[in-house]
Amino acid sequence: MRFHRPRSLNGLILVGFGLVGLPLLIAVIWALVNLDRLAEQSERLVFTGVEAAQNNRLLEEHLSSLERVARQYQVLGSQQSLQLLQQDLLTIESRLAKMAPLAERAAATELAASIGAGARRIVTTLEQTNLSEDDKTRAIAEFALLRQRVTDLTATTTAFVDTELKNLQANTRRAQRISAWQVAALVPGTLILVLFFILLVARPIRQLDTAISQLGQSGFSKPIEVKGPTDLERLGRQLEWLRQRLLELAQEKNKFLRHMSHELKTPLANIREGTELLLDGTVGELDQPQREVTDILRMNGLKLQQLIENLLSFSAWQTKTEVLTLTDFPLRALAISVAKAQRLALKAAHIQLKLEIDDIIVNADRDKIRTVLDNLLSNAVKFTPRGGYITIRAQQTPSSFVLEFGDTGPGIPEEESPRIFEAFFQGRREQGGQVGGTGIGLSVVLECIQAHEGSVELVDSDEFSGAHFRIDIPQKRVAARQKMAANA
Repeated sequence: MRFHRPRSLNGLILVGFGLVGLPLLIAVIWALVNLDRLAEQSERLVFTGVEAAQNNRLLEEHLSSLERVARQYQVLGSQQSLQLLQQDLLTIESRLAKMAPLAERAAATELAASIGAGARRIVTTLEQTNLSEDDKTRAIAEFALLRQRVTDLTATTTAFVDTELKNLQANTRRAQRISAWQVAALVPGTLILVLFFILLVARPIRQLDTAISQLGQSGFSKPIEVKGPTDLERLGRQLEWLRQRLLELAQEKNKFLRHMSHELKTPLANIREGTELLLDGTVGELDQPQREVTDILRMNGLKLQQLIENLLSFSAWQTKTEVLTLTDFPLRALAISVAKAQRLALKAAHIQLKLEIDDIIVNADRDKIRTVLDNLLSNAVKFTPRGGYITIRAQQTPSSFVLEFGDTGPGIPEEESPRIFEAFFQGRREQGGQVGGTGIGLSVVLECIQAHEGSVELVDSDEFSGAHFRIDIPQKRVAARQKMAANA
């Protein structure tokens, strides 16, 4: 038999409350009914006990009165005493009639009847005429037997009341045990039901939370699927629609960046080629002022080329079309080449560049590492004040190589540090240079380093007054070679 659970969240909540509350309601109703029954039994037992004690006391009094009148009649023999005997006999029979239901429940009906019959026999005997004194004495002597029977009747009814009291106590204890077992069963059962329905609701809510976090982190590639109540599934479908729209917009943005970057590269190549021809003197020698202007054009052409290459790299990483080409190359020579490409910007700002790079061979994508060095150095030049210095440091560890960049600029504000690697994020610090940044330089650095399965972080240290970046790139092939050489 298949369990058909409610499809909507409201229906699920109502069913949950029903399944949790129904056993509790049944237990409460049972406890109330049982308590009412026990209270009724207790009230009836109290009434029975009081009535039995009172009837027994009155029966003894009536029998004593009957015996006293009989003895008076034995002495006086008056007609008035006979009338009193009849009255006391009627009173005793009336009392026995009231005690009949209790006597029946206590299995003492015959005992009660024998008391009435004995009293009537004594009165009938005394009413006879010409009765001798010996007969009267024998008749009155029967009162001792009647008193014993009254005592036995009292003991029997008292024992019955005691038995009923014990039964009531046993029923009360049984009801307490049943209530205790019900509570013991309901508490874990209720907890299990509550946990079950919490899981039914929490799972789709957790899926929604994951989907929203995914969208907030620009994760548009993974489809959003929510399983659960219909209204939460509908919300999941709306999030999936939103994901598709955001993915389309991101693809359109990347497509626009690629097209614009390629369109800009052609005129920029012509501008750079013309600038190089002017500097080489192909179209005639330049005087010093003209050469300075041409150097400025060349430097800004290089900056524009770097920005365009960053846009192309960013677009390629976003569409996952960039592939690493791993080769072995000297890191120091690559850093010197990057520094020479930016020597004009360093010279114009009177910035001193310190290269503290060991003469090491690394295994990585040369073009991507060049992009990393170029972007970090260009970024440092923008924010380092005139007369400052920039330090590039590199060293090799047993399983990786570490790159460090430090400058003497104003540094990165603490509130901006969590976002510096986000695409298109630009801080409030004023940048130097004639060409402003796009805010994707550090995001391209992060993509390049992550493609190498490495890490890049902003270091909080006292060594540099400005920004301090540390990059760690694993060297799996180098470590494997070292291990093989050690085992040879």
